[in-house]
Amino acid sequence: MTAESGQRAQTGKTEGWAQKLTALTGWRRMVLAALCGAAAALAMPPYHVLPLLIPAFVVAFWLLQGAGSGRAAALVGWAFGAGHFALGLYWVGHAFLVDAERFGFAMPFAVVGLAGGLALFPALSFWITAQAVARARLGGAAAVVAFAAAWLLGEGLRSWVLTGFPWNLMGSVWTLSAEALQLASLGGVWLLSLITVIAATAPAILGTPAARNGRGYAFVLLALLLPAVSWGYGAARLAGAPAAGSDVVEGVRLRLVQPSIPQALKWRSDLRAEHVRSQMRMSLAPGHETRTHIIWAETAVPYLLSALPVLQQELAQIVPPGGYLIAGAPRVRPEDPQGPIWNSLYALDSAGRVAATFDKVHLVPFGEYTPLRDWLGLAKLTAGSRDFSAGPGLQTIALPGLPAFSPLICYEVIFPGKVKAESAKAPRWLLNVTNDAWFGDSSGPYQHFASARMRTVEEGIPLVRVANNGLSAVVDSYGRVLHQINLNDRGIIDAELPEAAEGRTLYSNAGNLLYLVELILCTCAIFVLRRFV
Repeated sequence: MTAESGQRAQTGKTEGWAQKLTALTGWRRMVLAALCGAAAALAMPPYHVLPLLIPAFVVAFWLLQGAGSGRAAALVGWAFGAGHFALGLYWVGHAFLVDAERFGFAMPFAVVGLAGGLALFPALSFWITAQAVARARLGGAAAVVAFAAAWLLGEGLRSWVLTGFPWNLMGSVWTLSAEALQLASLGGVWLLSLITVIAATAPAILGTPAARNGRGYAFVLLALLLPAVSWGYGAARLAGAPAAGSDVVEGVRLRLVQPSIPQALKWRSDLRAEHVRSQMRMSLAPGHETRTHIIWAETAVPYLLSALPVLQQELAQIVPPGGYLIAGAPRVRPEDPQGPIWNSLYALDSAGRVAATFDKVHLVPFGEYTPLRDWLGLAKLTAGSRDFSAGPGLQTIALPGLPAFSPLICYEVIFPGKVKAESAKAPRWLLNVTNDAWFGDSSGPYQHFASARMRTVEEGIPLVRVANNGLSAVVDSYGRVLHQINLNDRGIIDAELPEAAEGRTLYSNAGNLLYLVELILCTCAIFVLRRFV
C-alpha cells in the first residue's frame, strides 16, 4: 500500500465515522454527547489528559452537525455539558457529607442539579452554532470557528449570570505548564479557551468531503499548531523574565500557616479554642523571629473576632513587631452582635488593634447564604443559622511596611478580570485565603488552585494563597509556583513576597474588554473563512 492510498483509506475511515455519528438519533446521541463532555472534563486539573479533548470535541461537533434543528442541537449541547460538569464538579457533593446527618440526602440532588443547570450554557452554545451554520450556510473551518466563538460566549455568560460561576473554563486545561499559561497575559483565560476549542474541534472537518481539500487540511494543521505557538510565546516570555524567586520585595518575610483542620471538627465548640492555639504554636515555630507578617486561612479564627477584644490581644502575642497577623474570621458590628454577619479578613497589629478588614463580596449560594430561604426552607451548609451578608466590593488594602494588596476570600479568586478594585492605587499582589477542607481528597482543591494561579499571569502580579486545607502556595507574577503545601498536609511556608511583573499586562490594562474583542475577531474570521476555506 502506498502512502497516498493509505491516506485515502484513513480519510475514508474518518468520513465513515463522521457519517455514522452524524446519523445517530435519540438516546444514543445524548449518551454519546454526555460521554464526550465527561472525556473533556478529564483534561481539567488535576488530570490534564489533554489528548482526550480532540475526540471529545470532534465527536460532539459531528453530533451537532447531525442534529437537524436548533432544538436538537441544544439537547446535544446540554448532554455534553451535563456529562462535562457532572464529572468535573462531582467534588461539590463532598460538602454535603461534612454534616451527612443533616445534608447527606441533598448530595445527589446538588451534583445533578448543578451539572444540569450549568449544562444550559453549552446548550446555548450548540444552539447558536446550529443557527449560525444554517442561516449563514457555514461549513468547514468557518463552522469550527463559529462553534468556538459560541463556546466562548457560553463561558462568558456562565461567568456572569446569577453572580457567575467561572469554574473550569476550558483554558484551565493549560495550568499544567507555566509556559502554556503566558498567553493569558494578552487575552486572559478567554484566549486560551478559544484556541483550545478551535484546536480540538478542527479535525472534525476531515470527515466532511466538501471541506477536505488543501485549504481545509491547512486549517486543521494551523489549528493544531495553536497550542504549540502559545507554548512558544510562553517560553519566550519566561526567558525574558527574572529567574523564579529572584525578584522579591525587600523587607517583607511571610509565614503562611496551613493547619489542615478537618471541616467536621472545625466549628465544634469544645475544639475551637485548641484550633486557635494550634495555629498560634505553628506561627511561633522556629524561624518566627525572622518573619515580618503571619497569614492564616479563611475563618481560621472560629469566633466573632470583632466582638472579642480579649481574643485580639491574645493573638497579638504572635504578631511580629511592626508587622501584622492577617487572618480570616466572621465579623459583626460590636454594637450589634445579632445583626449582619460577614465572612471577613482581618489585619491585626502587634498591639492587637484591627488595622484593616475586608468583607467577602461573592458569597457561595447554599454555602454562605440560602437563596429564597423563606420559600425553600433550607439551611446553609456553613456553621451558624444566619446568612452571611455580602461586602460592599473589592478593595485594595495598604498597610505600613507592606505593599498594597487585593484580598480575595475563597472562590472570589476564580473570576477573570474581577480580582482587584477599580481604583487609582493598583495592588502589588493578590492575597487569597480559603478553606477547601469542605471538598475532601477530590479534584476540587486542585481546580481552585489552578484558577487562582491563572489570575497571576492575567494580572502580572503575584499570589499568596493560604488554605485551612487545600493547596497553600506562593506564586510569582508569571504563574510559577515558588512554594507549596499540598492537600491534606499540615505545615508552614516561610517565604519572601515576589515583586509584581515590570509593566502591566495587556489583560490587566484592558480587562474583560478583550473578551469582547476576541468575539468580534472570531466573527470577522468566520466571514473570511466562509469565502476561502
